[in-house]
Amino acid sequence: MKNLRILTTALPLAFLPPSALEAQLIAIRTVPVASGDQFLTAPSATLGMGGVRFAIDDSIADGWSNPAKGVFVTESSLLVSPAYYGIYATADGGGAKTFPLTGLLSGSRWFGGVSAALQKVANGLGFDESSRNLYGRGYVGRKVGRAGWSVGASVSTARLNAMDGVDLLYAGAWRIDQRGSITDVRAGAYRAGDGDRLGFTVVHNRVSMAHYVSYLRVILLRGTQDSGGVDVPSQFDETNEDRTRTWAGQVEWTRRLQAPGWTIGIALSTNYKSHPKIPNYQIQNIPRDPGTTWAHELGLGVARRRGPTTFGIDVALQPIRSHTWQEAEGPVETAGGTLQAGDKTIENHFDFANLMLRTGVSHEFDRLEIQLGVDLRSYEYRLEQQDHVEGTTRRQSENWIEWTPSAAVTFGLSDTDIQYATRVTAGTGTPGIGGGWNAADRGISVVYGGGPDFIAAPSGALWLDRAVVWTHQLWIRVPIR
Repeated sequence: MKNLRILTTALPLAFLPPSALEAQLIAIRTVPVASGDQFLTAPSATLGMGGVRFAIDDSIADGWSNPAKGVFVTESSLLVSPAYYGIYATADGGGAKTFPLTGLLSGSRWFGGVSAALQKVANGLGFDESSRNLYGRGYVGRKVGRAGWSVGASVSTARLNAMDGVDLLYAGAWRIDQRGSITDVRAGAYRAGDGDRLGFTVVHNRVSMAHYVSYLRVILLRGTQDSGGVDVPSQFDETNEDRTRTWAGQVEWTRRLQAPGWTIGIALSTNYKSHPKIPNYQIQNIPRDPGTTWAHELGLGVARRRGPTTFGIDVALQPIRSHTWQEAEGPVETAGGTLQAGDKTIENHFDFANLMLRTGVSHEFDRLEIQLGVDLRSYEYRLEQQDHVEGTTRRQSENWIEWTPSAAVTFGLSDTDIQYATRVTAGTGTPGIGGGWNAADRGISVVYGGGPDFIAAPSGALWLDRAVVWTHQLWIRVPIR
């Protein structure tokens, strides 16, 4: 990924890690920024199995993705699930500590869940060392009829003072303050038949963030012939809004095969994202005004359960198309005529072909269960950038692979379940721009500083300092009887 000149299309969900909510929301990534597991705010029974989900049920987490699947909860319980992740690179990459409390409720007809989490994020470049995030979510559902149907609805919200990874996208900034929220509303239906299961989910997700960025500028004021001048530091501030509206839908189907213990699962998800405001990240050279995205995922999973052993494998293909552009603020003269205010001066067309592979296995030993898994993600996209002012077209292709091995061990005590899960993500990194910039204008030289490098032009050659993200989660479940 050396000399990469495009950092990201700045779609906010690029920072969302694998989680229960990912089942319907498709993340857009154009660079492997090490952003960590910030949104891992609820426990999962199968986290150590690499995240396999198309043919394997997760009785703890499935209700958060499709609220009608809360029917899997067979016993009311309370869960405490503290989590920590760190980003390990040449320089400190930061990390976060999260403390969630979750309650799952099960009745004869009604079921539901509620969760709240407090989080502290420490960004690696020293920004917002004490940033605090708050998360809240809940769902409720009910069994209907006698054909195995259930319906449900959920709402979740996050009040954020920091979104991990954002600090890496403003090269040269010495301070970044973030404020905003993410809201997610869902409705679902699910039918559990004798041999097959069918589920439907509709999602509306809203990201509304603001980034208050400060850059340090050192101005060399040239003096007289007897004076060499003096360095005068000054601060340059800017505000970037980050807003995305997503409508998503998913259809999922699983069926038990005639071969004993085998299950097959298929899921089709579609996202439409509108991006009314995309941040002007300093470490890229693509103008970023409005944009739209169509993202799809076709997933196939196979699982086998025989005795105490469960094995699963998922394959998912994600074709995605994004279109972003820059609009003229006033008349712009071009070789072919004049562009008026609101006309597109530059257009960016992204075509993605991402591939996801997940596999995992678990084995139960009386009161002990061990899980092992791996999640492999291959990202590939092509960019075509059209400059209507200069009358030029530029094309570029990028690809990379991320690996996430995982493991978990669960202890079943007389009246309590305890699980420790961990996973390590490799193939990501922390970006930067090499070189420096010095410009003289009217006797003034300006150099932008911040972080380990001196930079000034976001179109400079980008390098990635390889990083590893290590996540730990411990949950304790106590039944309510």
